[in-house]
Amino acid sequence: MVRLGLLVLLIVFAFTSQTEAQKPTREEKVRSDRARIEGEGFWIYNDLKKGFQEAALTGKPLLVVLRCIPCEECVKLDDDLLEEDPEIQKLLKEYVCVRQVSTNGIDLSIFQYDTDQSFAVFLLNADGTIYGRYGTRSHRTDWEDDVSITGLEKALEKGLELHDNYPENKAALAGKTGPKPLFASPEQYPLHRDKFTDKINYAGDVVRSCIHCHQIGDAERAFYRSAGKPIPEKVLFPYPHPKALGLVLDPETLSTVKSVEPGTIAEKSGLQQGDKIQTLNGQPILSIADIQWVLHQTSPDGGEVTAAVQRDGVEKSLTISLPKGWRRLDDIGWRVSSWPMRRMALGGLKLEEVPAEEKRRLKIAEDKMALRVAHVGQYGPHAAAKRAGFQKEDIIVEYDGRNDLLRDGDLLAYGVTARKPGEKVSVTILRNGRRLTKTLPMQE
Repeated sequence: MVRLGLLVLLIVFAFTSQTEAQKPTREEKVRSDRARIEGEGFWIYNDLKKGFQEAALTGKPLLVVLRCIPCEECVKLDDDLLEEDPEIQKLLKEYVCVRQVSTNGIDLSIFQYDTDQSFAVFLLNADGTIYGRYGTRSHRTDWEDDVSITGLEKALEKGLELHDNYPENKAALAGKTGPKPLFASPEQYPLHRDKFTDKINYAGDVVRSCIHCHQIGDAERAFYRSAGKPIPEKVLFPYPHPKALGLVLDPETLSTVKSVEPGTIAEKSGLQQGDKIQTLNGQPILSIADIQWVLHQTSPDGGEVTAAVQRDGVEKSLTISLPKGWRRLDDIGWRVSSWPMRRMALGGLKLEEVPAEEKRRLKIAEDKMALRVAHVGQYGPHAAAKRAGFQKEDIIVEYDGRNDLLRDGDLLAYGVTARKPGEKVSVTILRNGRRLTKTLPMQE
């Protein structure tokens, strides 16, 4: 029986190894994607200059999809939204379509978006005027609450309508273009200058030559951190999700309110279920991403956002009043950008909230910190916490004298704004019922 069991294990191992060996490498995925798209001949592949030129020649609007390769979740979303639905396909033929799989060389004065996305869509005029953005998420892998085939279809239809009315509507679209960026293109950031060029290298190592979307945000945060400056709130809490205001939108519409959470900013501003948000600060809204864009441009110190909504067929004007510190209502813990910040502020720890029942059992008040160590980094700077003696299942109850940082993201935000590289922070943990104090080094 023992020999039979060993034989079965060997067969399973051999089958698994063979299956793994048959999987395409990241390099093969990128090259096969290029070959397939270029072979089909519909999309302009990784050539924004050509896309703008063709849009100017044809008079069509331009659609640019920024898509990370080989992100599996992103590829699935891309396939579902762009390559299978007949209505989407029909609408795409009204656009000049560009598939951009790297951010090397892109013009950051135009292409400003939430770089924690691995699927982002821009609808533009050939002169660079932006009609709208599409593509968002509020979870690492779950997209269903934020995007849909129907939602993209309606955004594409609205983009065509705005294009038909251009340039008469140009003034209303001006706010969709952002301020001058820190650097003109991603490879010019100090973090990237010696690693990347303005083009992806298909003649060599394609994967290593590609600047992914999230690496733009990583470089921006590193720019401030390496200079010993706190990371600005706008950079730390980018593109706040409407959910942070208590506003839940229907992803199958342009911008219809699905629900409003009681006691939130959205409710206090007068927004109601069923409201159709037509404009924010005068900008036409095509998607949740467009709403995030307007919020992103609003000061962390607070401000007012004017909203034109349609309610039961009647146009209404509302004012969304954002208090100081409103951005911190958003959760940044799910973001890809949290990974380098974990090195900076947590020495490579990933934390999760202790459930309320367990907090009561541990005699920790509901409004006090209790963050369990879910993962301890093992290598390089991300192993700093491991070297400092932290272990999986430790519960952090105090960080640098603070016990009111209730979420993983709250602690990250505090660490990279209140503390500089080279400093040390005292951390109190619970381990097997004992209260211990450890010291974490702050890093770049």
